[in-house]
Amino acid sequence: MAPALKLLIPLLTAQIEGLPGQDSGPDYDRPVSSITTGYIELLEKNSHIVYPVLAVVTLLLIGWGILSSWRSQDLDGLQKNEFKRAIINQLRSNISGMPGDMLGRTIGLDRLKTNRLLEEMQTEGLVLSHTNSERLTVWRVRGAGPEAKPRRY
Repeated sequence: MAPALKLLIPLLTAQIEGLPGQDSGPDYDRPVSSITTGYIELLEKNSHIVYPVLAVVTLLLIGWGILSSWRSQDLDGLQKNEFKRAIINQLRSNISGMPGDMLGRTIGLDRLKTNRLLEEMQTEGLVLSHTNSERLTVWRVRGAGPEAKPRRY
């Protein structure tokens, strides 16, 4: 058996052409009409830079969209003036002042927009605010109540 085995071993170990894994390289030539895509190779080589940059740009676009939608829900000038007039009328009818929540309910505006308008009116000098003992901010019209006035001699 040993001589027969010696004859079979070279046949089994010999490389036969055409078997998978035996080829040195593909026998494929690119057609003349094919397009070379170097940008795909650029993306593959620099993926550690490209994909984080894309993630940051995406997050910035999402943030910009959220901020622009938040600002677009703001009141326009005419509505803002109408609500300011309604706030002033309500505060004049209640000289001692009113909390922002109650003001918002009486004029038909939500709490956040009402407080934003009241703070804007305070910077304009139309209303004053103070916090009472119940930790509630009370708003009143400027000049309609006991406030410290500078004395003139």
